[in-house]
Amino acid sequence: MTGQGHITTGQQGENAACAYLESLGHTIVARNWRSAHKEVDIISLTGDELHFVEVKSRTSSSFAAPEVNVTRSKMSNIISAARAFLHSKAAQGLPRNLEVIFDVVAVVLESAKPQITYYPNAYKAIYV
Repeated sequence: MTGQGHITTGQQGENAACAYLESLGHTIVARNWRSAHKEVDIISLTGDELHFVEVKSRTSSSFAAPEVNVTRSKMSNIISAARAFLHSKAAQGLPRNLEVIFDVVAVVLESAKPQITYYPNAYKAIYV
């Protein structure tokens, strides 16, 4: 698959994930937020929770499920990016004392209607 195809699949998956999260009552705060070389696909708000969401998209479910590619290293990078976001100007307008949640959304784009699996609170930030 070409690089452009990969980008298109990723964008389609993120668009589907945003629509799905919004249908659950999330307000999208940011998309593709970057800190240095680390990125968070979606940052959303629900009540007193701030969600940092990793989206994994595939065009087929024939091989591995998309969510299996959220590795410990990826989780660590998202946690680092989340920490940077919380200390950035982008977070200044948000309510204080939000609970930070790390979610995963898996999107399979095999048919006209994407198959979406949502893993709220998929992992915790553990500081050692």
